[in-house]
Amino acid sequence: MADQVAFGQVNPYAGFLLEGRPWNQQQLVAGMHIPEMARTLAENGAVDGGAEAGGPPRGKRWWTAQHVFKLPTVKSVRHGRRHTPAGVMPVRAGGAVEPIYLDHAATTPMRSEVREAMLPFLGERWGNPSSVHRWGRRARNAIEEARDRVAAALGAHRSEIVFTGGGTEADNLAILGCWRQARAEAGRAVVACSAIEHKAVLASVKAAEAEGADVVILGVDGAGRVPADTAAEAIAARPCVLSVMWGNNEIGTLQPIAWLARQCADSGVVFHTDAVQAFGKVRVRVDETPCALLSISSHKINGPQGVGALFVRDGVTLHPSLFGGGQERQLRPGTENVAGIVGFARAAELAAQEQDSEEQRVRALRDELQRRLVAAADDIIVHGGDAERLPHVLNIGVPHCDAAALLIGLDLEGVAVSGGSACQSGSAAPSHVLSAIGSSAEGMAAIRMSLGHGTTSAEIERAAQAFSKVVGRIRAVAAH
Repeated sequence: MADQVAFGQVNPYAGFLLEGRPWNQQQLVAGMHIPEMARTLAENGAVDGGAEAGGPPRGKRWWTAQHVFKLPTVKSVRHGRRHTPAGVMPVRAGGAVEPIYLDHAATTPMRSEVREAMLPFLGERWGNPSSVHRWGRRARNAIEEARDRVAAALGAHRSEIVFTGGGTEADNLAILGCWRQARAEAGRAVVACSAIEHKAVLASVKAAEAEGADVVILGVDGAGRVPADTAAEAIAARPCVLSVMWGNNEIGTLQPIAWLARQCADSGVVFHTDAVQAFGKVRVRVDETPCALLSISSHKINGPQGVGALFVRDGVTLHPSLFGGGQERQLRPGTENVAGIVGFARAAELAAQEQDSEEQRVRALRDELQRRLVAAADDIIVHGGDAERLPHVLNIGVPHCDAAALLIGLDLEGVAVSGGSACQSGSAAPSHVLSAIGSSAEGMAAIRMSLGHGTTSAEIERAAQAFSKVVGRIRAVAAH
């Protein structure tokens, strides 16, 4: 049975059961030195999982992905040398090479200034903001100061900021709050959004449809933009809410939000924009853009996870989705996350202060990364490349390449990227965003690289080198 270990087989798609689920050779050993790994595994009793789906033979065992990835060296049977397998991150004297994080669109590391602002509220300032005694008053004052800071960062009035548990909750409150209010007043209404919205918006729209709403989905062009005539047609249907995201979380496409907001305002339509990816990356000001509702999230701007906000312009009425206490204008009842809100406010303050300089710096790094990747593989496709994009997002399609193999291979090289939205990780379904722009071709790996506050030019250079190495190996294995 040891002869049947597939890492040495010709067929690159041979199957194995590893870590309790099926993998193929490309997925598991992207970037590894296949013949040497095969011999090492065979010598240690690994068996072909594809041939023995019912379990390993007596005296044998499955060789797990964890074991494979942690092999520090492989002995060459033919030459008797010991070396680090290709694709295993090199080790310096004193420790491992620093990994490169290029998944800031998924979440961002908390800044030290944010952590310092939160610490008192994780310790001695632990009161319930609804209590009238000194502990409660201190907590309430902290929340209201945070509300002032978030409002200032957005150009809003403090009464227009509703703290939530994150961007998803803010999106749900905006869509379902508008729909349920309209249903209560008129009995029926239209809900509209673009085809490339975040799943939080799309799922909210679907929930409204299940409750009786008529739904309009706006198509996009090949770069992910909502055409003006499509938007005008949707607005003419007089929806109770139209939702179009400021900047797309997968491909980065920016929409003409100011124009859309003005058109909706002139037509009496409530306009919502999911600005979770845009806030802090490009200029987002509600005193300059007449949107009625706007969602933001803390953990996308180097703040804590689990907290966000919905801007609700004065005069807009929403039906609550949660019931209980009277917190957050009765739109988000429940004891507030004081430490999270304080950290969020500090992160928002820093993001607004540094937005202009960071936008220019990160955009230059993103463009340099794109140039290097195209030079490494000139057949790659830059999704949304013909549109104005968020400065930190780069989504590329790599023909003749397995997506899982590419992600794992880059991770083995110490580079963290995403296969798309982190919110649909593990899903076998193609990206709804890439499908909407007509770019979900069979046999093409799509990956998203997203830069952030700590990204450096040296990391961009190393990431591009790793990409070239891994893509070359995957294609060589597939060709073999």
